[in-house]
Amino acid sequence: MYGKSRDIATTMNRTAIISTQPMHHTIFDTPVVNTVLRALSIGFMKLSGWKVEGELPPNGQKCVLIAAPHTSNWDLPYTLMVAFVLHLNIYWMGKRQLFRFPFGSIMKWLGGIPVTRESSNNLVAASVEAMKNAKGPLQLIVPPEGTRGKTHYWKTGFYYIAVGAKVPIVMAYMDYERKISGLGPVFHPTGDIEADMVAIKAFYAPFKGKNADQFHAG
Repeated sequence: MYGKSRDIATTMNRTAIISTQPMHHTIFDTPVVNTVLRALSIGFMKLSGWKVEGELPPNGQKCVLIAAPHTSNWDLPYTLMVAFVLHLNIYWMGKRQLFRFPFGSIMKWLGGIPVTRESSNNLVAASVEAMKNAKGPLQLIVPPEGTRGKTHYWKTGFYYIAVGAKVPIVMAYMDYERKISGLGPVFHPTGDIEADMVAIKAFYAPFKGKNADQFHAG
């Protein structure tokens, strides 16, 4: 169930340190490097048999990207390559342990935002403010499963971030079985969270993660 009382409680208990200052520079806006890596990404995806599909909607320079299925550490490098192919400027949330020395600066350069639990900060509220304050393109990737491990409950933070920041929700996907990845349709929240989550999960049901048994969209 995705009742408002449960979601609000979950939202208030999950927090993050996300600066409300302009978002940090990443590999995607680094001159020369981004051009070279885009060419390499296009070449690798083609040679390995992957097809990258879709594009951002006209109003999608700022948007929330649903990232599913998320079942493997391999999702990150593939996501970065897909982002290069599609000319995206992505930021993604990762558990704070990924940003420990000496890898913290590298992970942030790759678009990472360290997420932790702090009583003084709220994940959804901080994300909304970051998106509102961003001066340029910002596509924030949020995996609804919240973990690459096996889970049946999808978190709804992405939904409230998009609604609060007044940006589109774009349904991004990665199917390892068919080797297709990209951007699907824009989802327009109706305000009925339970019905909306059913519709979103129905879209993702056919897709297979790298560890397919860990992904449940039913």
